[in-house]
Amino acid sequence: MKLIIIFIAFLFATNYLLANDTIIVRKDPRLDVLTQKQAEINKRTSMVTSSGLYKGYRIQVISTTNRDEATKVKSEVLSRFSDQKAYLTYHSPYFKVRIGNFINKDDAEKFRQQLGKYYPKGVYVVEDAIEYTMNPDEIQPQ
Repeated sequence: MKLIIIFIAFLFATNYLLANDTIIVRKDPRLDVLTQKQAEINKRTSMVTSSGLYKGYRIQVISTTNRDEATKVKSEVLSRFSDQKAYLTYHSPYFKVRIGNFINKDDAEKFRQQLGKYYPKGVYVVEDAIEYTMNPDEIQPQ
């Protein structure tokens, strides 16, 4: 809001000075700081979904209409990869088992290759809303 007020004041001052034949523009260095902070906020906001989760990737291991099969696969995945979280969702008529919380698609792809050893067919990277805690130093101003 302050940035908008400063901008409006700048436009007003510019229009006033146009009546004279000389224009002198002095930019407050604090505007650069405000611009940088707003860019960081915009980048962080663009990564968050409406539910408060981050936009990222998971690996879908199976999509089946059989609930027991999906539950079995989820248990297998959790026992083999206990450091990852596995998710069982239902989107009629399919039960889907997905694993992982990856911000970076390349990281998800590397993990998909590990899963491919155990599940050679139908394992692929999907975009999903993921659980993630972002560190402040992860967002660098451009």
